[in-house]
Amino acid sequence: MATRAWRTGEGSVIPLSRLNGEAMAINPDLIERVEVTPDTVITLRDGTKYIVADPLAEVIDRVVQFRAAVLVAAQRLIEKEEGSAPGTRLRLIPGLPDQPPPDGTPGQTKGLD
Repeated sequence: MATRAWRTGEGSVIPLSRLNGEAMAINPDLIERVEVTPDTVITLRDGTKYIVADPLAEVIDRVVQFRAAVLVAAQRLIEKEEGSAPGTRLRLIPGLPDQPPPDGTPGQTKGLD
C-alpha cells in the first residue's frame, strides 16, 4: 500500500495507527528507534514512547518513503532554481562526509569549492 506523508503546519508526518485503531501521525525526523516487544514501540528522541498497531516493516517503509519524498522535493527545487532540465540529478561526492581531506588539512573538503 502506498503511503503519503501528511503535511501539517509544523512539518511532515507519517500516518500510523494506535493499538485501538485510532489514527495518529508522527514526525519521522524525531524517531530515535523502533522496537518490537511484541507490539511495535516507537521511541522519539525526547524519550516519548508510542505503541502502534503497524508492524515494524510498515513503519520502516513509511519512513523510507518520507525520506525519498524529501529527496524528490529537493531535486525539484534545484531544477526550478537553476532552470535545469529534468534529468539533472543530485549526486554523492566521493569521500564525504567521513573521510578527511587527502592532505589531512582540517576544515577543507575536496570537491566542494
